[in-house]
Amino acid sequence: MLDFTKMNLCEPQQNWSERKKFFQRKKLNFLVSVKESYERKLAAVIASISKLEEQMNENINKEET
Repeated sequence: MLDFTKMNLCEPQQNWSERKKFFQRKKLNFLVSVKESYERKLAAVIASISKLEEQMNENINKEET
């Protein structure tokens, strides 16, 4: 039975380390972009809520006069 953990499969350890860092940076960039997308969506929802509450308050004030 072959033990693949002890075999050097064409790639030195340094290259593996560089590849790992590369993929970690790609993953980090992806997650940051997802976070920013959710932040934009949340800002839009907050603005919509604020505008709706403003309109509702204006309607209440009009009905009272």
